[in-house]
Amino acid sequence: MKSGLAAYKIYRALSYSVSPLIRLHLRWRRFRGLEHLQRWPERLGHPSQPRQPGPLVWFHAVSLGEGMIAIPVIKHCIQRMPHLNILFTITTLSAFEVLSKRLPNEIIVQFSPVDTPASISSFLHYWKPNAIVLMESELWPNLIMDASKNGITLALLNARISEKSFNLWSGPVLLPLISLMLSKFSLIVPLSTEQGVRFQLLQAPPYIINFSGDLKYVIGDIGVNESGRKSIDDLRLHLSHKQVWMASSIHRGEDELILGVHTVLMQLQPNIVTIIVPRHPQHGREIAKKLEREGHNVVLRSQQERFTPETNIYVVDTLGELRQLYTLTPIAVIGGSFLPGLSGHNISEAAAAGCAILTGRHIGHFSHMVLEMQQSNPLSVLQVVSGKMELESSLIELFTNTTLLEARRRAAKEAFCMLSSDIVANIWSLLNFHIFSRLFTDMKPLNITAKTVKNETL
Repeated sequence: MKSGLAAYKIYRALSYSVSPLIRLHLRWRRFRGLEHLQRWPERLGHPSQPRQPGPLVWFHAVSLGEGMIAIPVIKHCIQRMPHLNILFTITTLSAFEVLSKRLPNEIIVQFSPVDTPASISSFLHYWKPNAIVLMESELWPNLIMDASKNGITLALLNARISEKSFNLWSGPVLLPLISLMLSKFSLIVPLSTEQGVRFQLLQAPPYIINFSGDLKYVIGDIGVNESGRKSIDDLRLHLSHKQVWMASSIHRGEDELILGVHTVLMQLQPNIVTIIVPRHPQHGREIAKKLEREGHNVVLRSQQERFTPETNIYVVDTLGELRQLYTLTPIAVIGGSFLPGLSGHNISEAAAAGCAILTGRHIGHFSHMVLEMQQSNPLSVLQVVSGKMELESSLIELFTNTTLLEARRRAAKEAFCMLSSDIVANIWSLLNFHIFSRLFTDMKPLNITAKTVKNETL
């Protein structure tokens, strides 16, 4: 415990000393369009909305993926406790632009504060949360220690630690610090048994570790506006007489693989349409420009370009539509998995839509999801391990064997339905037992003050 406190004091001193550099970095990110032009001061703990009276629970996620898995939990909490104030913070600008427009109006949405002493102190002093629910891997020392010092209950949902982070945290220098941080939580819900073992090896108290299933199976439906829904329906009509497959969450380098496969498939299936959904919208625009220069008939989604009978590549450069796009295709190839150094992406959205699922070998912390689905039904996920030629042959087989295609689609849907059942209800039960029941039985007003830290200036 003493070594953990010593390590934390060193971290706190370092984070305080680099605070001016972090402010400059935020300004630079704002200049580059990576931070919100008006609301970037929220990253320093300065609020832009009023704090309503009554108990408040703060849910925090980093990006769009983590934010979407928080949505069903938040909605369930609102249904069970309509008097509860919900504060939801996000870190990335792209996630904020999607989620802030589509979350229920009663949820307060802010950018998350950086983990400097002044930012965290200012944020907690203003919002005075009664509990903090962190998503996945948001383990920040100043946030966790300051919250604990002020009597704020902490929970970590869908908890995960990557192999690289685990190796770092489990070393002799940082293990005392992570052990101290984890001891401040009242509830940790790992996304898999393997992750639970990692938290135990990092000396998290065993009694706070509970399992519910991976929230990525019930990723939140953030909704689609009317124009977006009509656009999807129009696209469905255009594709109704085509052979369609989709490559989603594609990273740089993987686009060349996908386009190479597309060329081979076109020679065998001239009626084919390949939908490419890059991980980042800007990458999609770059792909479309490159294809146009090469003479391909390509349509870019954000431009609302006309889909012609000759169109054979459709590039999606928008965010927040992946769930709806999966309903357009019988086959989904999940990117972020075909090159070394990548770690896969969520396959459950494609499974929920009833797609035949193919993924590469580099699936990182999604390996448990692939394994669970394959154990549920071996046909639910096809993992391509040897690269382009195997992907080509697998797709050709699916396009030419209707019986196999339908069997894989049905297997993916059935595996998803089995693995996704009751997860949110289980999460609610754990939160209610470990957080809310204790919170509202012994509710005390929080007295959070910025005692020793100067306010950061803008």
